[in-house]
Amino acid sequence: MSKAMLKYGSETLSLELQAQLLTGSSCDDLPDPTDEIRRALANPIASPPLEKIVAVGERVAIVTSDITRYTGSELYLPILVEELNRCGIADRDIEIVIALGIHRKQTADEHRKILGSLYGRIAVYDHECDDPQQLVDLGQTSSGLPVQINRRVVTADRVIVTGTIGLHYFAGYGGGRKSLVPGVASRATCMATHFAIFNPPEQGGRNTRACTARLVGNPVHQAILEAAKRIKPDFLLNTVLTTDKQIARVFCGELEQAHLAGCDLAQQLYTAHLDQPADLAIVSCGGHPKDINFIQAHKALDYGVQAVRPGGTVILLAACPDGFGNDSFFDWFNYEDLDVFEKALRSHYEINGQTAWSTLSKARTWRVILISEFDQKQTGKMGMEKADSLDEALQMAYKQLPENPQIVVIPDGGTILPVIK
Repeated sequence: MSKAMLKYGSETLSLELQAQLLTGSSCDDLPDPTDEIRRALANPIASPPLEKIVAVGERVAIVTSDITRYTGSELYLPILVEELNRCGIADRDIEIVIALGIHRKQTADEHRKILGSLYGRIAVYDHECDDPQQLVDLGQTSSGLPVQINRRVVTADRVIVTGTIGLHYFAGYGGGRKSLVPGVASRATCMATHFAIFNPPEQGGRNTRACTARLVGNPVHQAILEAAKRIKPDFLLNTVLTTDKQIARVFCGELEQAHLAGCDLAQQLYTAHLDQPADLAIVSCGGHPKDINFIQAHKALDYGVQAVRPGGTVILLAACPDGFGNDSFFDWFNYEDLDVFEKALRSHYEINGQTAWSTLSKARTWRVILISEFDQKQTGKMGMEKADSLDEALQMAYKQLPENPQIVVIPDGGTILPVIK
């Protein structure tokens, strides 16, 4: 028997079952966070240290993630600002820009959580993707992609990009360039970069190279990176976290090279191997904020199904207290035929529509039982079955499982990628 603790929103549920537990690699002897952040700042990858980059009187924009992605920002931002102060940059010349992409604005309490001890001391601004007055047009990439970026970031003398590196279900990995594009890009730029997930219309379907843990040949990664380089960021600080949100290591330096170094560690920590596909996967997103809304929770579904044979069952624990995550997301499920859905998405592309299409595609390939705050009608519209508790979901699942089923449990589904050997 295996015993697992599964997070659901702010709760923790206990499960004891005959199953294989899928977890990432553990980190022995975790560094002291403060020491590790300072070590990385003093030893940047493919870049001079900050003292060789910034100059007194320059205005510095620090880009960091919103509340939907825990990065350790309350730990590294104060140390980063301390280092800038040491280099002669005054507090009044530092701005923190929250990389919302197309997400909602943050509350004061969320700003406080992100900034830690800097809250009230350093100016903080939410990115606004739909306000043309807050955007600067940087032209187009080689593929014709429009690059429209937050004005505060573009006009700063120095730009420092921060965030965390994890898996991403179609950009390969998060972190690095993604904090800039889509983080501080216009809605049009966000849509154009994400649209690269699709094959040409005559071929149809999703580009198989736009997938988790792949950068080489990934069209979404290539589009995002080229657009982000237009901003000419000066320095990167990215964390790689353990599944329980502790800092495993910090990577500083040049945008692309420091990010690639962090991706190597993320691949080691966040993949879990199994010998054969399971009949049932019980997947927790990892609790708040990974299941703050369904758009975030979908990542755990995307990873989790890769542990299950087609036609098998996935139980997904995703509280989603903020609902779907975007007002337009649920409307896309009015398209019940996947081919018609894809055509509509190609003609009027939205990132939320892509997530909805991906959700419905999986719900048609696997049986998905969702434990969440959504009601029966909402859950059914998304192609899934609703359960009010883990016990009820298990009872529902067992009715269609073979005798002696292969079962896996994934406590950190928003972080861990199952890989069939």
